[in-house]
Amino acid sequence: MEIQFSEIKERKEVILNEDDLDFGKVFADYMLEMDYDMVKGWHDVRIVEHHPLSLDPQCMVLDYAQEIFEGLKAYRCDDQSINLFRIDLNAKRFCNSAIRMAIPPLEEETFVECVKAYVDKVRDWVPQRFGNTLYLRPFIIATDNGLGVRASRTFKFMIIASPSAAYFKTGLDPVDIFVEEKDIRSAPGLTGFAKCGGNYAISLKAGTWAKHNGYSQVLWLDGIEHKYVEEVGSMNIFFMIDHELYTAACTGTVLPGVTRQSILDICEEKGIRVHVGKLAISDIMKAGKEGRLNEVFGCGTAAVISPVGKLTYEGDSVIINQHKTGDFSKELYTALTSIQWGKIPDPYGWTTKV
Repeated sequence: MEIQFSEIKERKEVILNEDDLDFGKVFADYMLEMDYDMVKGWHDVRIVEHHPLSLDPQCMVLDYAQEIFEGLKAYRCDDQSINLFRIDLNAKRFCNSAIRMAIPPLEEETFVECVKAYVDKVRDWVPQRFGNTLYLRPFIIATDNGLGVRASRTFKFMIIASPSAAYFKTGLDPVDIFVEEKDIRSAPGLTGFAKCGGNYAISLKAGTWAKHNGYSQVLWLDGIEHKYVEEVGSMNIFFMIDHELYTAACTGTVLPGVTRQSILDICEEKGIRVHVGKLAISDIMKAGKEGRLNEVFGCGTAAVISPVGKLTYEGDSVIINQHKTGDFSKELYTALTSIQWGKIPDPYGWTTKV
């Protein structure tokens, strides 16, 4: 695949103030673009200067939300090489999301090649400090003009990048979670497994209320019986009860997280049993009251591991592990980040060098 490159004529030296990095606020000076139409298919891959998009008001993505996205990171190792982490899983999920949203899928190999080529051009935007990363946002939007509900016939694929600090400013300190009692995020047959903007848009009402009331995130329950835990707003979630792990199954309503899968793989390799399936919020709250809820932690590309210190459901709260970060959460964080930043040899073959 030929990737065109248009060099910025007067490119400035990249200087990052890593003491003042936020998440997703500063962006690299290059972006990648590729177009789709029904004659040429995906074509015209180019890396160009980061620029605003020009869309007509009747562009179909604006009215009908036909779009998908991904999230992954580039990590700078001590030897100045750049790592990507389990990019094959991002490529697979991107393809599955596209199919669900009636978008012509990118071949997984094409996705990987585009990401690697793009990161190579913006490698000086990858932060130096351990804990800071270059967050990558590949996405596809529908670009047909016109009203009327149908699948678009043209699309644009793009990648942008943002040098970022930790997603939660509290780092590995526990966060407080509110369990949503009324609204739902997904249900069987919908788009819960796809990484599309609509899933996040419908979470904003509950998330805004939660943040205004002192909570960091919302825990969603299933959309049928409204009693089984599924995932947090931006993360999958694990519960340790009586020193055994539990997490929801990815059966169509839960996003198949890359970090989630990595935790499952690590647990399998270490012989740690994980129950994957239905877990009632009432059982979790009961375990918390009885002192059997040892740890709770969210996980995702942005946050890596995010311990939970308090769960609130129907006006009742439980404090987990005295609102302290648990030993297993620390162990997982160290194991994952050590591989991602190349601090230890990668025993699983999960990293890709750029």
